[in-house]
Amino acid sequence: MTKDVIALTPKMPDTWALLAGLYAGGPDLAVDTGHDGAVVQLCAADGRPLVSLEAPLLVQVPGEAERLLGGQVPSPQGPFWWTEVRASTALPEAERLAGSVAGRLTMLLGGTAWPPGAASTEVVPVGQDGEVSARPATGGAHPTVDVLTESTAVVICDRPVIALSAWLSHILRATAESRRALQIVTPPGVRLSLPLRTALTGVPNRWVVKDPDCGYYDGLSGAVLRWQDGTFAPAAAESGEGVVAEAFSSPALTSERQLIVAFRTVHNADENLVLGRALETAWQSLTGAAPAGWSTAEPVNLPWSARQLTDLARERAPEPTQLLAVGDPARPALAGLRVTRVERGVAADATLTLGYGADEAPPLDAAESLAKTLAAEHGLTHMLVSLRRARRDLAVPAHFEAPPIPVSYTLGAEGVRGAGLAHAQRPPLALRPTQLGPAAEPALHYVLGDGTDAGTWSMLEKLTAHLESTRA
Repeated sequence: MTKDVIALTPKMPDTWALLAGLYAGGPDLAVDTGHDGAVVQLCAADGRPLVSLEAPLLVQVPGEAERLLGGQVPSPQGPFWWTEVRASTALPEAERLAGSVAGRLTMLLGGTAWPPGAASTEVVPVGQDGEVSARPATGGAHPTVDVLTESTAVVICDRPVIALSAWLSHILRATAESRRALQIVTPPGVRLSLPLRTALTGVPNRWVVKDPDCGYYDGLSGAVLRWQDGTFAPAAAESGEGVVAEAFSSPALTSERQLIVAFRTVHNADENLVLGRALETAWQSLTGAAPAGWSTAEPVNLPWSARQLTDLARERAPEPTQLLAVGDPARPALAGLRVTRVERGVAADATLTLGYGADEAPPLDAAESLAKTLAAEHGLTHMLVSLRRARRDLAVPAHFEAPPIPVSYTLGAEGVRGAGLAHAQRPPLALRPTQLGPAAEPALHYVLGDGTDAGTWSMLEKLTAHLESTRA
């Protein structure tokens, strides 16, 4: 099992600190970089990769270390540097080598390392001759890929929460470009972050969980898996039907809940446009505070700034930009924001998920006022609010979780105009919408339920079919 060691340091790991860390494998080291300088890879004399050292990341958002690593290792007070050291399965010495690299960084710079007890400062002889070299990470595969076949890239991970890190984002892009699947293999008990779960949605990508009873199963679908022809694929029973792992289906439903607010806004593409304001409004309305930070990967490291994320989206245009946002640790909240160019200007698709404990009431009543504000000030086209029974901390476990249940749907003024006001106000359902905004250009807000009746999915399907049908 590949082991990751993460150094959390109050000071930036400069070149000399990194060199000191790399000498954990002995004095005969040549150092080079790859992936635009983001990776240093240590390899044995025969070329087998041992350790990959990712570029240090300055984390300026509180609570990210605890969210992704648990409470075992306290992070330094204030902003800190997050440096990932990944050990491969190439040689048994690799894990000790990774721990020594991280231990030397924390010895020089202060701070701590995760997991507890992994860090050291010992020199780790490698292989029979002890010769180690550092070389750039080249080729189509990222150096932290453990197994690469014609159809699949396999990454083996073991940490409390597997997040959508910069290196996993790179592997996802590389596998898509090479028409391969990304399959992440973990031991039981590991969870995915919500952004990574979203990124892995859909075959051929999989979360593969080792299980003592069935061998392996898909952590998102429960299908029992077997290694077949260079990839993990569903196993079939004698009847030919798929088999679901008992570990996936046996846990009881949690009493914790998640509120999910998904909406699209469309804006004119002019020099005055500032993206992220609609998401900030939703965050403020539902939590009483703005987002704490944003980034393109996890850990989320930058303090919240709508102007800075707008600048990034402008730099990447006309290509789409995918961003993440996180809230204060006291109220678990995560959002994905996708910015794309459309015919009318710039579209921003946001999905904000908030976690609530068994004794906390999700603010369902706030949906209407939020919809009114988004429609009046931020170019709302539509918004769906739903509720589900799932973990308050928003991490994704490797067992069944109930799907979300619709609570309300809002159609923006343009959609109402396209459907026709009279038509949109009279769906073939026992409900009537609330009109939001001016009578000449109203949005319509439809309350579907309180998030406890799965039958509201049928109501939502009938409602959207009605709104999309030819005006009566």
